[in-house]
Amino acid sequence: MHRSGSSVSVLRAVAAVATWLLLGVGAGAADIGAPAPAFALPDAQGESISLDKLRGRVVYVDFWASWCAPCKRSFPWMNELQRRYAEQGLAVVAINVDKKREDAQRFLREVPASFTILYDGNGVAPAAWGVKGMPSSYLVDARGTVVAIEEGFRDDRAAALEARIRALLAAR
Repeated sequence: MHRSGSSVSVLRAVAAVATWLLLGVGAGAADIGAPAPAFALPDAQGESISLDKLRGRVVYVDFWASWCAPCKRSFPWMNELQRRYAEQGLAVVAINVDKKREDAQRFLREVPASFTILYDGNGVAPAAWGVKGMPSSYLVDARGTVVAIEEGFRDDRAAALEARIRALLAAR
């Protein structure tokens, strides 16, 4: 009996690795200097938004979840980024990973967003990008290259990240 339990564990591990490889985690994960992994995800109205549609803009891609406490602090900052720099070519795109959209909607009623919110309850995009925790953010230049990765949200890093965004906007 112990042997069959071990077999089940091995099969689960093999299935997890196969899923990991199929989703492109690792080899396709977003790395600094590499092309940003593609996505095409629905917004609240069901319109599909893709990273390709944003080519030519500087894109701040943020992965978040309703249960993420630091996300409550990062949303006001991202609202301000969108307000300050949208006309200069910045697009803030936040990808929600909650399984139930109602959880995300409840969060957004408490912490509104003035930037693009996309939904990925199946977790395909965070797997492709190699997201390790919430929130995780990726700064993508106008050519579609990942230029910075932030894990978590730290107030003490916000000014440096904003300066990087300004420099990328000036260079596009």
